[in-house]
Amino acid sequence: MSPSIKTIQSNESLPSSADVVIIGGGIVGATAAYFLAKRGHSVALIEKGYVGGEQSSRNWGWCRQQNRDARELPLSGTAMRLWGELTAEIGTDLGFRRCGLKYATDDAKQLAEWEGWLETARQFDINTRILSPAEATSAIPAVGRNWLGGVHSVDDGKAEPSIAAPGIAEGARALGVSIHQNCAAYGLDTANGAVTGVITDKGVIRTQAVLCAAGAWASAFLRRHGLRFPQASVRQTALRTRPAANIGEVIYTPDCALTRRLDGSYTLAISGKARLELTPQGLRYGKAFLPMFIKRLGAMEFGIGRSFIHGPEGLAGWGSDKPSAFERIRVLDPAPRSEAIVEVLKRVRKRFPALANVEVAESWGGYVDCTPDAVPVISAVDGMSGFFLAAGCSGHGFGLGPGIGHLAADLVANDTPCVDPKPYRLSRLIDGSKVEVGAL
Repeated sequence: MSPSIKTIQSNESLPSSADVVIIGGGIVGATAAYFLAKRGHSVALIEKGYVGGEQSSRNWGWCRQQNRDARELPLSGTAMRLWGELTAEIGTDLGFRRCGLKYATDDAKQLAEWEGWLETARQFDINTRILSPAEATSAIPAVGRNWLGGVHSVDDGKAEPSIAAPGIAEGARALGVSIHQNCAAYGLDTANGAVTGVITDKGVIRTQAVLCAAGAWASAFLRRHGLRFPQASVRQTALRTRPAANIGEVIYTPDCALTRRLDGSYTLAISGKARLELTPQGLRYGKAFLPMFIKRLGAMEFGIGRSFIHGPEGLAGWGSDKPSAFERIRVLDPAPRSEAIVEVLKRVRKRFPALANVEVAESWGGYVDCTPDAVPVISAVDGMSGFFLAAGCSGHGFGLGPGIGHLAADLVANDTPCVDPKPYRLSRLIDGSKVEVGAL
């Protein structure tokens, strides 16, 4: 079932033209629309389902710099600043809090990796420190665990997945952006290798600039135009409890991850676990993802399910003579895995006595779209003038969202980029460059 999310209204009519059309109403698409509108561009934001309906409302809500790959740190620093600025400018509480993230472990290898990351933290002036065993135990007391140490990421925090994307989209609308939900982009209208419009199931919008921020659907959309984007999606499960005792704001342990929400409930998930389902798209790009699979073999489960036939990576619904999967699947809403729900509840109730009687309010599944190196693509698309891509966020998209949206807006508007865009170029994934797998 889908997680609870703030709903917003669509504009009544589709515009005949816009300076920029953004495909995908998640956190990236909404923030890109906001920053483009601030610069005076007319923007149409189109979403085949509803704003924030897919991974932007199905994540843990973490906004962090801690343990990020160095390539992402300039972007994450920008994103952390923008979360606060967006809240002030829009006048809506997006749930952003610099409450700190606290990690604890009894795994010596994991602790050594955290200690090793301190050198990276120093290079980017990130406020983080290693916790002693006593400090980790005080910060995250857990029954049956003797922590070897931990990390306190002091300036990191969280935001609220149920309200962030819709809230930012409403802020963009106040600047003139038109928002169109239940409006599927079927493809691009082109001439002489350049974008001239977006074809939707509600009509054509004429434009010379398109940003594809379609999450797990991005590779399939590009493939319709003969463009390559290596992308794979991993299936994850999470749940939200009913309001419960406060044992901390954002917690990571080897057993589970917990994020306290504005209403006093918790989002719970098992950290470091995901299921990779075999799909035709996965087979197509399997070689590109081999280094990641090898590096993260212990964190992956493999299987086959409905996604082989249905959804962005499946076989069904991609013929040119019938409605596409974009139109038939308005919201990608995989069922939560019941065994994962049972397991995370068992772990939380066992480790944290204050949550021994915690109750489930809702649970959901989601597909996290990944690149072969676990670093997002924010880039012009070679071979199609006026076409840009912001996707492949690899589980980092919510926290990085404002930074990704800002950089994407910079590229679309041909303005000075807020950070160096080179690490996020699409070409690195298709030109034979060596894949360097980033941090989770």
